[in-house]
This record gives sequence, structure tokens and C-alpha cells, in this order.
Amino acid sequence: MLYLENNKLTGHIPLNIWKCKHLEILRLYNNNLSGTISREIGNTSMLRELDLSYNHFSGELPQEIGTLQILETFIVFNNSLYGSIPSSIFNISTLKNLQASYNDFSGTLPLDMGNSLPDLEWFLVAWNNFSGPIPSSITNASKLTILEMSSNSFSGSIPFFGNLKLLEQLLLWENNLSAAEFPTQELAFLSSLTSCRHLKRLEVSGNPLNGILPASLGNFSSSLERIHVSACNIMGIIPFEVGNLSSLLNLYLNENQLSGHIPPTIGKMNRLQRIYLSDNQLVGYIPNNLCRLYQLGELSLAHNMLVGPIPKCLSDVKYLKVINLGSNQLISKIPPSLWFLTDLVFLSLSSNHLSGQLSTQVGNFKMINSLDLSSNQFSDVIPSSIGGCQSLTFLNLSNNMFSGFIPHSLGDVKGMITLDLSYNTLSGSIPKSLENLHFLENFDVSNNQLEGEIPHGGCFGNFSAPSFSHNLHLCGPIKFQVAPCPKNHHRSWLKKLIVPSVVLAVIVVIVTLILIRKCKQKNVTLSTYIPPLTTECKRISYIELERGTSSFSETNLLGRGSFGSVFEATLFDGLKAAVKVFNLELQGATRSFDAETAILSSIRHRNLVRVIGCCSNMEFKALILTYMPKGSLDKWLHYEMYDLDLIQRFKIALDVAAALEYLHHGHTFPVVHCDIKPSNVLLDQDMTAHLADFGISKLFDGGETVIQTQTMATIGHAAPEFGMEGKVSTNGDVFSFGILLLEMFSGKRPTDDMFGEERSIKEWVSEALDENTATELVAPALLSREDQHFSAKVQCLMSIFELAMKCVADSADERINMIEVASALHKIYATVVAATRTRRPRFAVSVRQ
Repeated sequence: MLYLENNKLTGHIPLNIWKCKHLEILRLYNNNLSGTISREIGNTSMLRELDLSYNHFSGELPQEIGTLQILETFIVFNNSLYGSIPSSIFNISTLKNLQASYNDFSGTLPLDMGNSLPDLEWFLVAWNNFSGPIPSSITNASKLTILEMSSNSFSGSIPFFGNLKLLEQLLLWENNLSAAEFPTQELAFLSSLTSCRHLKRLEVSGNPLNGILPASLGNFSSSLERIHVSACNIMGIIPFEVGNLSSLLNLYLNENQLSGHIPPTIGKMNRLQRIYLSDNQLVGYIPNNLCRLYQLGELSLAHNMLVGPIPKCLSDVKYLKVINLGSNQLISKIPPSLWFLTDLVFLSLSSNHLSGQLSTQVGNFKMINSLDLSSNQFSDVIPSSIGGCQSLTFLNLSNNMFSGFIPHSLGDVKGMITLDLSYNTLSGSIPKSLENLHFLENFDVSNNQLEGEIPHGGCFGNFSAPSFSHNLHLCGPIKFQVAPCPKNHHRSWLKKLIVPSVVLAVIVVIVTLILIRKCKQKNVTLSTYIPPLTTECKRISYIELERGTSSFSETNLLGRGSFGSVFEATLFDGLKAAVKVFNLELQGATRSFDAETAILSSIRHRNLVRVIGCCSNMEFKALILTYMPKGSLDKWLHYEMYDLDLIQRFKIALDVAAALEYLHHGHTFPVVHCDIKPSNVLLDQDMTAHLADFGISKLFDGGETVIQTQTMATIGHAAPEFGMEGKVSTNGDVFSFGILLLEMFSGKRPTDDMFGEERSIKEWVSEALDENTATELVAPALLSREDQHFSAKVQCLMSIFELAMKCVADSADERINMIEVASALHKIYATVVAATRTRRPRFAVSVRQ
């Protein structure tokens, strides 16, 4: 047995390996090996398992593989092999597992392959160029559990698979397979699958099946979780019996010619998470029974002929993140309860007959990425609360009857890419605040009643005349094909008189402030100044803390920091809290307590840890903070029993960015955290991130931008000017956040043994980006080449690394600020969400025995 998988081996397979006469198992998967597979492989007659997947092998498979008469597992998944699979392989009667997906194999499969492979369990040949029919003999391979032949050019009829009693996954999507000889016939192959009582996944989308769904659909296995029959030219109605599929998670019947009503029995499918019935010819009302699908996350009924109102009870489906009801004939108003679905990411009600006002509660949609209400009959004003939809990248309110002004608050939606307000009756001017939308690419306010000067800063330099056409009295540059703005001579005369007066007044104010500041600094230096508590924190007695922490027992210890320890506590009112006890014997501990109390008492943000109270006397000082049950980000990144997927990491990064944007730009005075690192990012029950530990933070209440300090931050995360010169500024936090991004998405600590004086994590990433090998940076759990969204995820991860590099520029002045960072993150997040939301889902399976 020779196991060399999951390394970085390069070059060819040494020919001497094939001289190992007793070799039974050879695993070389997930390396960077290349070259061809030698004909000498036929010498290893004792070989039972050969796994060469996830490499760069090319050429054709040698016929000599067919001489390995006791071979059980043969896997060449994800290489660059081509030609036909040698027919001799299909004569190895012991073969159980054959995986050849993601190559360039072509040709046809032997018609009798099922007769000569009685022990075959897994047969995966997806994403190749095979053609011809699926051999009907494959139904004789009675032990088959996974059959994956998707994304090829197979043609002819789909065999009846009823003999495959152990079949769990049948994946045949995107071929040229048919099922019914006449369009009015039921799809008999589906009926045959009712005998497969272990079937979990049935995916045949993208084939011209040309038939009707049989009522026997309701007799499928109780273990069935996915039905994907999209774009198959299915006609007729959706059978009522579909409601019997109580274990179904995904139902994709979109892009067909289904007619009739949505069966009310669909409400019995209480585990359903995704239902896609869009692009059909369905009629009638949206059944209220849909509201019983409490696990539903995605609902798409667009492009049908549905009528009536939007069901009020949809708000009962708390997990809904995607609602697409566009291009139907729906009437009435948006039910008020819909605005309580605060986790919505995508909402489209476009091209219906909906009316009424747009509720001010639209601002509840904090997570929404795309909102499309176009081509309806909405009227009245666009509420300013829409600026609360901070995650929006796409907003389309065109072709309605909105009036009033364009809200200035839209300028706060920093990640906006598309904004369409055309064909309404909007008046007033275009807000200058929209110049702040640095990512805005598509902008249309044509066919309104707008007037005044068109803004010319920021993104407006990229727009053209059609964006502003057919308005009342817009003026501006000639390129917008509008009249030039008139000069106001009276205003010019006033300006000559007023401007010098204002300048003089400003100078007087500045001199006065300087004099006041010098008086304040007689006994207090910038490096030791602590602002007074702006809000007195709730006092909690030592006795209550002692009882709540079992006398500060080790069993209640959550962790230790620079100035003390943190304990889990249950207070008298049953509230769980985290108690941060300061070790007053340590130099700086008292000052740390004062700083953290002052800052946490004066700031409020959903992504900052909240102070509940404090306990302070000459001998004991403690802060009582909100309890974070999921612990710190550090353990989720670096301990084996924890794991975060790509979307979770993006959301945590967005949370931390939002906290820092507030501290730097949204607070009365800038606050510099000074110690951004994973252990200071805490996660609540919902995995929302909260920035914690303000013990060495600085509050710039005197108008400073940079101050000197002797406080040291964490090695590896601190900005260079902090460690070398003691300079503290918001730019230092930006640097630390950039390092945090690198750590989150590479899985490497900046203090990892691989880094040292010769090379830092920043230089490691920079070199990889320059050499176009940045995929090697990514944490292994985040990328898989078999992932259907692999390329899209790679692009988003590269954008993350590039953004991080802008944060960690050597010069503090060259770094971007947190407003720009947060906006860029929202744009990248929107891209990855959109890229992983496909109209027709694709799945590739790689199963290793």
C-alpha cells in the first residue's frame, strides 16, 4: 500500500512504481502530477485500488488497465485525459467504483457493460464528451448506488432503472436524452424509479423529455430529497400526488410548459427548502398552503399567469431568503407582514399589477441584495428608510407612479451597482449624495420630472445622456444632452461679500479652539488622556458576580487576556453574561478598565460587544458584557472541531467591517480599536460577529488624526507604524483588518512557522498574486475543484486578497478607509451570492470508497 495523497507532488509517476508486483493500493490524488499513465501499469497485477484524481494527467488511458483482473476501484476524476475509455476496463468483473468525471473522454459506452460488471456500485462519468445511448444493460448492475452521467452528449431513451433496488443517486442532467415518444405520454422511466426505495437524488434537467409527469411521482421513495426536472419540455399539470414526497428538500420544475394550478397538497411537503416553478404556464392563485412550508428558503414562481394577491401568511415562513413572483398577474398591495421577513436577500415582484405605497418598513431588509418592484402601479413617495437596506446592490423601481423627491439616504447604500428609477413622476433634484456610490454602474432616472443640476462627481462621470433623458428641467454638462446650468449673478455678488466674512469667522474659531486645547493639555498628555464616562454603566455588586461565576471558578473560565480573565456568569435575573475581571497587579490594567468602560459606554452598534454593567472599587474592577455562546473567531478558524464555510466567513468579515466603519466614521469622535485580531471577534448564537476588547483603544475626541502611544498591539496584526513609531490612527485598524482578512480566507496565522523575518503573510500573498498562484493561498475547506461554482469562488477569493492588500499598504496614507473597505466587501459578497445562485443547479459527485 502506498499513500501519497493530498501533497504537492509534481512531475510524472516514476515507471519503477509499476514494478511493484505486490502493490494493492496506490493513492496519488490531489497533487500536481502530470504526464501520461504508462502502459507498464499492466505489470501491477495485484492492484485493487488506484486513485489518480485531482491531478493534471493527460493522454489516453492504456488498454493494459484491462489486465488488472482484481481491480475494484479506479478513479481518475478531474484530470485532462481524453479519448475513449478502453473497452477492456468494462470486462473487469471485480470493479466496484469507476470515477472518470471532469475529463475530455469521448466515444460511446459498450452496450453490454452492465452484464460484465456485476459488482459495480459507483459509475461517474460526468463532464465529458460521451455520446450515443445509455446502455440498457446497465440496469443489470444490480448493486449500483450512484450513477452520474451529467453534462455529456448522451442521446436516445432513458432506460427503466427499476431493477436497481439500491440506487441512491441518478444524475443525468444536460444531455440529449428523451423519454416519451409522443408529447402527450407520461414519462414511464419516472414510474420505474418508484421501485428504487433508497433513491435520494433524481436530476434529469436539461434533456428534451417531452412528456407528462405521472401520478406515480407520489410513490417515490420516502428518502427522496431532490427532484430536478428543469428545462425538459414537460407538459400537463403538476400531479396532486407530489404532496406525498414528505422528505423532499428541493423541487425544481422550472422552464417547462406546465399548466393548471399549483396543487394545494404541496403544503404537505414540510421539509421543502427550495421550490422553483418559474417559467411555466401555471394559473390561479398562489395557494396559502405554501405558508405551511416552514423550512422554505427559496420560492420562485416567476413568469407564469398567477393571479390574485400575495398571500399574507408568507411572513410565517421565517427562513425565506429568496422570493421571486415577477411577471405574473398579481393584484392588490404588498401585505404589511412581508416586511417582517428581515432575512430576505432577493425579492422580485416586478411586472405585476400591484399598487399602493412602498412601506417605510422596507428599511427592515438589512440583508437584501436585490429588490425589484418595477412595472407595477406603486405610487406616493419612495421612503427615506430605504437607505437602511445597506446590502443592496440592485434596486429597480422603474415603471411605476412614484412621486416626490429621490431620497438622499440612497447615497448611504454604498454597495449599489444598479439603480433604476425611470418612468415615474419623481421631482426635485438628483441628490449629490449619490456621488458616494462608488460602485454604481447602471443608473437611470429618465422619464421623470426632475430639475436642477446633474451631479458631476464620483460615479456620474461614467454615465451618458439616456440616463437623464425626458425630464423637466435638468441642466449640466453638454455630454448629458441637457441645457447648461444658468449662472446666478445675484448669488455671485453675495458670494463675494459673504465668503471673506465666513473665512474670517472660521479663523477666529480655530484660534480659540487652539487656545482652549493648550490649556487642557497643561497637565495631561495625549498618550495618557482618558475621556470621562459619557454614560454611567449599571453598577453590579461583587457578591452577585462571585455567586454568578461560582467564586470565579476555573470551570467558568472562558479565556485569559492581556489584563485579566473572562468568566461565564449567570446573574440574579437569570441573564447569562461574560465577566471580564482585570488583574490590577498588572501595569496598565486600571487604565485599560477606564478606557474600555469609557468607550463601551458611549458607543452602540449591532457588531460591537455591549457592556451590561460594571463593578469597580479600589481592589476589584470588572466589566459585565453580553455573553457570546459561539466563542471567538480564532477557534473557528484554527481548531479542527470547528469549521466555517465561504459565506459564513464573508458575513463575519462584513460584520467586523461594519463595526470598524462605525468606530472610524459613524461615531461622534473616531475610535481606534488598536487590536483587531480573531480572538477579539466574538460570535453570538446566530454567528453574528461582535468586536470586543477595547482595553487599549483610543478615542480621538480632540480632533486628532494621529497620536503617539506606548501601548503595544498584537504582533503579526499590528500596523508597522504602531510597532516602530507608536503612531495610532484609524489607518492602523485598517491594516489589522487586512491581516484579519488574509487569516480568515487563507487559514494561516500571521505568526505561523512558515513566516518569519524573511517573509510575512503579506509578502506571501503578494508573491502569489503576482505569480498568479493565489489559489494555493486559500484555506482548503473553501475550494473544491468539483464544486460547480469553483471558478466564481476563485474570482471572489482573489478579490478578497486584493482588497486585503490595499488595507496592508506599508504607508498608512496609501491605505483605503473602512467606508471603502465595507463597500468593496459588500460588492464581492453580492458577487459570490449571485454566482452561486444558478437557474439550473448542477451537481457533480466524487465518492471515494
